[in-house]
Amino acid sequence: MKRIHWISVVVAAVLLLVAVVLVPGTVGAPAPPVPASCPQRWDSNEIGRWVPAAADFDGVEDSLVPGTPTSALICAYPGQNSNPGGELLAGSRILTDQAKSMAYDLGYLPVTTERGEKVCTLVGGLATNYLIRFVYADGQALWVGSAEEVNSCVTTTNGTVVSHSYIGPGITAAYRTGTWALPRPKDPCDPATGRRGQNEQLVPDGAVKVLVCRDDQGGSSTPRPSRGLEHGERQARELAAELNSLDTEPGGNTCREVGDRRREMFLLHFGYEEGPPAWVRILSRCRPSVNNGVLVADLDDALLNRVGRLAPPA
Repeated sequence: MKRIHWISVVVAAVLLLVAVVLVPGTVGAPAPPVPASCPQRWDSNEIGRWVPAAADFDGVEDSLVPGTPTSALICAYPGQNSNPGGELLAGSRILTDQAKSMAYDLGYLPVTTERGEKVCTLVGGLATNYLIRFVYADGQALWVGSAEEVNSCVTTTNGTVVSHSYIGPGITAAYRTGTWALPRPKDPCDPATGRRGQNEQLVPDGAVKVLVCRDDQGGSSTPRPSRGLEHGERQARELAAELNSLDTEPGGNTCREVGDRRREMFLLHFGYEEGPPAWVRILSRCRPSVNNGVLVADLDDALLNRVGRLAPPA
């Protein structure tokens, strides 16, 4: 009887092992691996905002590219913005020595899980979707999807969080030349790519200076010279604290014009010891009147007047 009982236990154990091996997707099974090569087709109708698989490791909820990858594979899918979706792979490039700086810059972009509203021009033209596969020393990998598009209206994602900062020209240059550089505005008073943490505060902590720019045309597209005044750490931190005391909510670059006060626009660029600046736009006759590309708020006359005093004379 003991011998029969022992055989039954062995048979049951073997059957259990076979079941575990043959049945995929069981509880505790690892996530599907990130594909190791460029997909042959862009499998989305959106420009940017797609990856073939989301990575499953620490940091992807807070940064587009956490940590320090050792290489980056760039895959290009050119097409037209009037008929997006299904673009074929046109080529690829591997970055090694440039991967670290590329990941550093992308990791500093402001991110959110909110879809948000964006105001986009509707010019028809070329659009090139990109997938970037970052590989780490331990063998883990992460995809980032983005694009270069004639209207500069692109969402970048790692499959978990998104960024509305536009980096398309930088990716195109890296794909063509093998050299990465974060796109910089020609005018220092124009909004830049922004800074990680702006989904939590209008101005992330630690600012050491602030450039206050005035645009009395209220955002007109007419070319204008830069008109900004830079202030030191005390003014930067006081102004940041006042802005961060406002009630905020997720929002994009849209607003509703109200009132009959003078139309003014201010751009504030907060600089840091390390990493990119954070920007905040203030539109005097808009509601909401304050935005940083991720959060919006309304400010009172006292704060608006303080910003006006720090800006160049009207």
